[in-house]
Amino acid sequence: AVPRTRILATGGASHNKKILQVLSDVFNAPVFTIDTANSACLGSAYRAIHGLVAEKNVSLADVVKLASEPRLAVTPTPGAEEV
Repeated sequence: AVPRTRILATGGASHNKKILQVLSDVFNAPVFTIDTANSACLGSAYRAIHGLVAEKNVSLADVVKLASEPRLAVTPTPGAEEV
């Protein structure tokens, strides 16, 4: 089975519902956002934490579990995949 696709939108455009809707319709997948102003820094911080605990065999997935869950922003428009 193919895993279900979901999109995580970050940055300035993630605040524009129309852009998010286009992404959702084009990829036929729900789009999620996070409430973090500077997501690039957040990703770097998680990688840094992962590096600090790497000797303890802690996976990046376990480190990222500390993050808040993304919020559903938009879902595909019904029938969009046919267009």
